[in-house]
Amino acid sequence: MFAETFSSANLGDLRHFLVSEREKTLSDTEWKFRMRGYGFHVKRVDGGVMVARIAKNEILGCVKM
Repeated sequence: MFAETFSSANLGDLRHFLVSEREKTLSDTEWKFRMRGYGFHVKRVDGGVMVARIAKNEILGCVKM
């Protein structure tokens, strides 16, 4: 699905996707649930969001939000 199209070098597009999906939700919990549906695990950290790909257990990086 969509998770397979992102690489660690493409964090700008990933950030755009995360922000656009966050705008569609009412809470962080709902947003995290939507991201799991796309194959991403997101975790709030200081200064941004740590993003990992669930299927490969691969951390993509930290995205400032």
